[in-house]
Amino acid sequence: MNLLHQIKHQLKQIRYQGRRSVAALHWGASRLNSTPAVLGNAMPKSGSHLIIQILQGLTEIGPFINPGMPPVNRGEDNSLLPEEQVLANIQKMKPGDIGYGYIHARQPFIDALTAPGRATVFVYRDPRDMIISHVFYATELHPGHNMHKYYTEVLQDMEERINAAICGVEEPGSELSGIRAKYEKYLEWLNQPNVLCLRFEDLILKRDEALGRLLDYLELRGFECDLPRAHAISGIKSAIAPRRSGTFRKGKPGNWQEYFTPANKSIFKHETGDLLIRMGYEENERW
Repeated sequence: MNLLHQIKHQLKQIRYQGRRSVAALHWGASRLNSTPAVLGNAMPKSGSHLIIQILQGLTEIGPFINPGMPPVNRGEDNSLLPEEQVLANIQKMKPGDIGYGYIHARQPFIDALTAPGRATVFVYRDPRDMIISHVFYATELHPGHNMHKYYTEVLQDMEERINAAICGVEEPGSELSGIRAKYEKYLEWLNQPNVLCLRFEDLILKRDEALGRLLDYLELRGFECDLPRAHAISGIKSAIAPRRSGTFRKGKPGNWQEYFTPANKSIFKHETGDLLIRMGYEENERW
């Protein structure tokens, strides 16, 4: 971390401590200390910015604190952190703290994020929509993406880009793992009873119901909500502003149907097997 990033981090720490002090004064120290530390977890391009906005909305309804820090697995310069530092960032979260990250479902992270005093919300998305979001992000929104040059200069059209995202790419400088391999790193979260798993699609199309599930889960993990349910949900929703995200494009469930060709569908089925069925997005392979 260079000097500029060190100063930036120190200033954020000062701001964070001030926010904790304000929360303790407003809600009471004992209530703050009984509130779980909450981490929003997702795969890239699968709703991470939406879930962090939702969790930040918790500051409107209870003793939660938005530390304003980077994802727990990245530094101030957006570099990937070593596993030990990621674990340390998770473990140093205090009661009421809100964080987010892109954390694989394996040890030691499973134990750290399901311990007493912790609340972990995993958001997952239809892999087909995730592919479309990724391709547009790499080609149009982020020219510095490692796949930008490959997608725009090597491949000819959207069909080829979708196939590349499905199968993966091994070109030097443009390495990309296949879609099934990406999801396999996260799927075990779906089997953790102490983790709340929410579909991105439900957060868009059935928002009040999904936020109700979030409140139920947080109350089971120690949060005391003294607001009527409708008021609490309204308070959380007030923080949602998708266009504040620099990666926002559409966030439209089912958008893949506008771009997948029959060839894309065939390759996806071959490469991913029963992935969609396991995740509950399809009942069989006849889609």
